[in-house]
Amino acid sequence: MSQSRKLLKTIPGLVVSAFFLWLTFRKVSFHTLLRLRLVNHVWVLGVVCFLIIGYTLRVHRWYRMLQSSCKSSFRVCARVLMTSFAANNILPFRIGDLMRVFTYANDLNASSSTILSTVILERVLDIFTLVLFLVASIWRGTNLPFPHIRRIAVLMLAAATAGLLVLMLGANVLATPLRRLISRLPQSPRVKKAEEWLFLALDAIRNIGAFGTLLLLAESIVIWACEGMIFVSCAKLLGITANFVAPWQALVLSNLSYMLPSTPGAIGTFEYFAKIAMTTHHVPDTLAALYALLVHVLILSAITAVGGIFFLLHRYHTSTRTPLMQEIETLPEGLP
Repeated sequence: MSQSRKLLKTIPGLVVSAFFLWLTFRKVSFHTLLRLRLVNHVWVLGVVCFLIIGYTLRVHRWYRMLQSSCKSSFRVCARVLMTSFAANNILPFRIGDLMRVFTYANDLNASSSTILSTVILERVLDIFTLVLFLVASIWRGTNLPFPHIRRIAVLMLAAATAGLLVLMLGANVLATPLRRLISRLPQSPRVKKAEEWLFLALDAIRNIGAFGTLLLLAESIVIWACEGMIFVSCAKLLGITANFVAPWQALVLSNLSYMLPSTPGAIGTFEYFAKIAMTTHHVPDTLAALYALLVHVLILSAITAVGGIFFLLHRYHTSTRTPLMQEIETLPEGLP
């Protein structure tokens, strides 16, 4: 793909991010914003501790996914996963996920299709858990200012549950109908390759098993509980006394906003939906906007810094001289 075409593909995301940043800060009093201060400084420890625990568990969850099909070390899984998170935060087109699947497959002693299956399972587990938290927060707290939000949340939970059940129980059941469907498609090298990848990914998910997936789901709930406590800690830092549900709804909406097209790191969409959750619970606009910005900056900067350090140390120890952008040029344009 030419550089000009890649640039054109980033423009819609930039426009979306700019629009949501404008929505977030249009009612903010910047004079008031400059006078706001951190209140309960001890909660900085909460942010740090829950960041460390949450992302260590993310690494452990991915490590356990890979153990069913290959024998990667925990240290290598940590390096690859944190590097991919950092790349997703600063580069477009989910480059970090592509690097995980293609660039680091040899480091992990795994096939790209196996890694792809773990990325898919990771996404389904995360979406299921977030939607579960959304449904729980709506029933326990104030309704969010979106039409039919309860009905939408229940439908999303049903869809996420169906997807999770398919991954847990349906790998064997899906194989035959999928083969029939693919056999009806026009045969080409690309279709053959997609078929090969699809069934290798199903095999990798089948190796995890239903019980293994349930354990991963339990770990996912703990992971997102830790992430939620980062949002709670930031609220305490700013002295926000809103309903306890408010930071949890901010957690869910801001992270689901990653599904919208925007710049890397969901800049703009994250802030807007986190702010909406807080203002729904009567937090003033300016304080809610600062809260959303604080949470996003803390998480984004911490994860990007850690991933960047892992990446640079690895390149130093392996004496890699290939420029990063040259490596990226060799990656496929999207996941198979």
